[in-house]
Amino acid sequence: MVGRKENKSKETLNDAQNAALAAKVSAVSIAGNVFLSVFKFIAGVLGHSSAMVSDAVHSLSDVLTTMIALIGVKIAKRGADAGHPYGHERFECVSSIILSGLLLATGLGIGMAGMKTILAGDYAELAIPGVLPLAAAALSIISKEAMFWYTRSCAQKMHSSAFMADAWHHRSDALSSVGSLIGVVGARAGLPVLDSAASVVICLFILKVAVDIFRDAVRKLTDTACDEDYTEQVRAFIARQDGVRQIDLLQTRMFGEKVYVDVEIAVDAHMELEDAHAIAEKVHTGLENTFENIKHVMVHVNPFAGGQ
Repeated sequence: MVGRKENKSKETLNDAQNAALAAKVSAVSIAGNVFLSVFKFIAGVLGHSSAMVSDAVHSLSDVLTTMIALIGVKIAKRGADAGHPYGHERFECVSSIILSGLLLATGLGIGMAGMKTILAGDYAELAIPGVLPLAAAALSIISKEAMFWYTRSCAQKMHSSAFMADAWHHRSDALSSVGSLIGVVGARAGLPVLDSAASVVICLFILKVAVDIFRDAVRKLTDTACDEDYTEQVRAFIARQDGVRQIDLLQTRMFGEKVYVDVEIAVDAHMELEDAHAIAEKVHTGLENTFENIKHVMVHVNPFAGGQ
């Protein structure tokens, strides 16, 4: 039986690169969101747009979620210790669940405020938004979409679910700004209730993202198997190795962003123990070197019971 954790020197190098990239992404995200939050809030207040004020609150929540994502990534990259012999990868999933909860609360708050205005029914007294909220919405759409693509690209490099969640938060903010833009345009065209309706639309976008992030995090926390295509790639790689007569069992499970593999291979029953161990070692090392996100492989060797 062969089992070993991933190469430490490679892990240290990756951790250093990930830490630097995570810090860079966080700095860009926090600075951008602080600027947009302040600008949209001022534009919403001065321009009499409740949708833009709601959008500002949404952007402000991004600052907090980015900080939580950064903390989650830092903890997840810690190596194994006495209290956590299998590492800390799942702390990133915990971070994603916290993010989803904050998004849920933000979305519900925005939606309730919009619905309250709509259900009041007295639209004649609603203020008509000015031109400033239009400019704020346009700037927000462009900025947040750019931040989405940048953060998404970095999250893929880091294999980080927390930063991927943060990227989609940027996208939800861009979409909510589209709703704000439509609401402001509609209100200026003579339908002031559309500004509040835009807040409700923003709420729905936020809730959708919150649910998606939560489901992904739970999947990675509950030892869910890898998808069928990935598992078949692993199976095909093992089957190609010299000396492997058949695969008796193959199990995969997600451990945060990493993958654990348990495999039972059958080798010639008359083979020397040292030779059988060498085949298992080749399977083990080959899997870790070929599949970047595999953290741990356990290989069990069985005697081949089939015909010659």
